[in-house]
Amino acid sequence: VQLQASGGGLVQAGGSLRLSCEASGRTFNGYATSWFRQAPGKEREFVAAVTWSGGTTSYADSVKGRFTIARDRAKTVYLQMNSLKPEDTAVYYCAADPSWVRVRLTPNLWGQGTLVTVSS
Repeated sequence: VQLQASGGGLVQAGGSLRLSCEASGRTFNGYATSWFRQAPGKEREFVAAVTWSGGTTSYADSVKGRFTIARDRAKTVYLQMNSLKPEDTAVYYCAADPSWVRVRLTPNLWGQGTLVTVSS
């Protein structure tokens, strides 16, 4: 399966963006999916994850209450980002793994990144 992330852009602080991650080659069948981000000069960090069923989600403390991860089950996973802050500026990557543990730490599958820039 190949992952394609999209939806990044420039937004003012307090605004919203929705990122999408689409699977090609096959569906997300059986895969948990996550989002990571990497800000300039910083290490990549976990943002959010959702199980294959969609019934369980996990968020980094820095985005709880502002970001929501959801999926349409087979092909697309979304990251709705509200109340964006300048510190949310980063390249956002979607990732997938059959393991709920690994998808939040070291996923096997990665998509290319999409840049999110939040201006103050």
